[in-house]
Formats: sequence, C-alpha cells, structure tokens
Amino acid sequence: MARISDLTQTQCPVARAESVVGDSWTVLVLRELFFGNHRFDEIQALTGATPQMVATRLKKLETNGVVERRTYSLRPVRYEYHLTKKGADLFQVMMALRAWGEKWLRVEGEDRSIEYVHADCGHLAGLGPLCDHCGELLKREDLSPQWSPGSTAERAAQRAAFRESRSRA
Repeated sequence: MARISDLTQTQCPVARAESVVGDSWTVLVLRELFFGNHRFDEIQALTGATPQMVATRLKKLETNGVVERRTYSLRPVRYEYHLTKKGADLFQVMMALRAWGEKWLRVEGEDRSIEYVHADCGHLAGLGPLCDHCGELLKREDLSPQWSPGSTAERAAQRAAFRESRSRA
C-alpha cells in the first residue's frame, strides 16, 4: 500500500494519523517532547537520529499542527519545540505504546524503564490508562516520572556520546 501523502486520499482515521506520526523517528521525537526536552540538540542526542532526521520530523509535526517553534535565542536564532494542544492529545497514544512495550518487549529481570507517580493519589500509576491505585484517568500534568537506574544510565550515555561527537566535529 502506498503511503498517504494527502489526508484527503482516505477517510480512514488510522491511516491519516499514521501519515503524521507513523514512523519510529517521529515517535521518538514525540517521546522526548513529552519528557520535556524541547531543544533540537537534546532531541537529537536522546533519539540517536541524525540532524536531518530530527529536522524533517519536527518540520512535519509543525506543518501538521502537532508542535510549535518558539524562539529562545536571537543571536544566533534558535528554537525550542513545544507540543500544541493537538500534540498533547497524543499522550494516551504514547502511554499505550509504552504499556505494550513494557508488557511484551521488556527483557526478563529488567525494571520498567520509567514509573510515574500519580499526583492525585501519590502512588505509582502503573501502565494506564487508569491509575492502578485510585482508578482515575492518567493525565500528563498529573504524573511525575521516576527513571529506572538502567534508563538513567542509558540516557546519560546518549548525552555523553552526543557531546563527544559534537566536540570531534
């Protein structure tokens, strides 16, 4: 099946959504935006994507109203990328991908990569979409992340490798 480049080519909402967010690099860019990483270099470092890959995905997300650019430096001009309301509405999709990955793809004996504390009840939220403790629908603004030691180390190594590659360039 050919990729849908024009949303009017189909009425299928799954195909339309896939045409905007349906590749692994885009999902990883969105993951970093949900984790509060808004700067290009940070997104690149933590996704492992090339600058061209990140730029292409951010531009597509911006064109589709999922992210917006905000200037944070004028000399040189630099931007941060923030989720719009439309982008923030992808939260449950990202949580569903996380839950599926934790359930079916985690290596035996490995901790969950990230746990969330639900502010409303103060307990670990579980995999969602409802809090394991209080049963409330999980909302992004009500969750505080707690990274596993393995994930913390992995993300630190990604940042260090990125800085090292930049210093050699």
